[in-house]
Amino acid sequence: MKKIYLFFLFITFQFASFAQDLVYAKQIIEKLSSSEFMGRGYVDNGDKITADYLAKEFQRLDLIPLNKGSFFQKFSIPVNTFPNRVHVKIDNTELQPAVDYLVDATSPSVDGIYSVYKITRQDIDTDEKLVKLIRNAGNSFILIDNSDKKSESNDRSNRIDNYINFLKSSPEIPAKGIIFYSKDKLTWDGAINQAPRPVIIINKPIDLNTVNTIEVTVDATLIDHYETQNIIGFIKGTSTTDSTIVVTAHYDHLGKMGKEVYFPGANDNASGVAMLLNLAKHYSEVKPKYSMVFIALSAEELGILGAKAYTDAPLTDLRKIKFLINFDLAGTGDEGIKIVNGSVFKEKFDLLSKINQANSLLPKVNIRGAACNSDHCAFYKKGVPCFYIYTQGGIQAYHDIYDKSETLPLTKFVNYCTLMIKFFDSL
Repeated sequence: MKKIYLFFLFITFQFASFAQDLVYAKQIIEKLSSSEFMGRGYVDNGDKITADYLAKEFQRLDLIPLNKGSFFQKFSIPVNTFPNRVHVKIDNTELQPAVDYLVDATSPSVDGIYSVYKITRQDIDTDEKLVKLIRNAGNSFILIDNSDKKSESNDRSNRIDNYINFLKSSPEIPAKGIIFYSKDKLTWDGAINQAPRPVIIINKPIDLNTVNTIEVTVDATLIDHYETQNIIGFIKGTSTTDSTIVVTAHYDHLGKMGKEVYFPGANDNASGVAMLLNLAKHYSEVKPKYSMVFIALSAEELGILGAKAYTDAPLTDLRKIKFLINFDLAGTGDEGIKIVNGSVFKEKFDLLSKINQANSLLPKVNIRGAACNSDHCAFYKKGVPCFYIYTQGGIQAYHDIYDKSETLPLTKFVNYCTLMIKFFDSL
């Protein structure tokens, strides 16, 4: 009877512990994706507010700062921002930002009412047609109907895309701006530069035949040297070895487009930060064999710049990293996880798969080759063995205003976290 009672207590404790992990993860994601954090970008100090919050969490979890008593590693980046007014009206139709349209992240400032010169993709599929367009469009906004792109052959599509990129980026043509009309989902990005002319992407259903003018205001500010920061903390292991295990996740997101619109970034990547903090919480209570370094990285959305800043001036010896795992998009899991670099470090992939199968934690552990699509890439280029892991299935919100904490399912978060703890403990 005593054994049964103790077993019951153990199961109850384990369930309470895992449930607490999920509660903590939800608190982190809800906090980071709230309007208080400004989309964790570079308008209204969104990145700095986030960094201060994460440093306090590191301190609360008893992590050790590595940079002369500070959790921060500061560095500078260029970034194009939209801190003030963003407004678009097509003829008499007011468009809703981030719902009906986006301002391309490379856009400069513009303010005025302009005529619209309408074309289809077929109108610029040769050099001769492109020259004719530039001559005829003059100082107008060129509206390109991009809705029939999927019907083109690859070669033709690539050629037209090159012409469009020329229209966007050439300082020599007189066109005031570009309007893309598309039926695709609106997806935003960050940028570290400004193009010669603004680009507006519209997916609101409108009759293109009736479009004559665009009224547009975009207040853009290019900051050449914006100071941001990585946050780094350390947990000393019980072993005498100087090898380390490193956990990374980027905390930045897309920030704000104008005064009102911000991009929450719950899955990308408040969820990855929640995984990092859950692991830090666990190993602050259950000391790991190998010392562990936890790095919350900035400027991933601008080109993996935070990871590059760290690997260019590392606070620990990169050669002593036994393994690194980067968490990005950790909030679903209905269809399992995918392991970037899985085929590169096949032995570690097989170990992770074996642990998952033995414990029935996730539906699938899928393998993928090398890809420079998140922060792990900067470490991999320096010879660090690493995985980038992301969850699959569930919601499709990505780089839009719908990536919210209240709709992020965290379907397999607890099992995912458990799998990673078992993997780290098995190294």
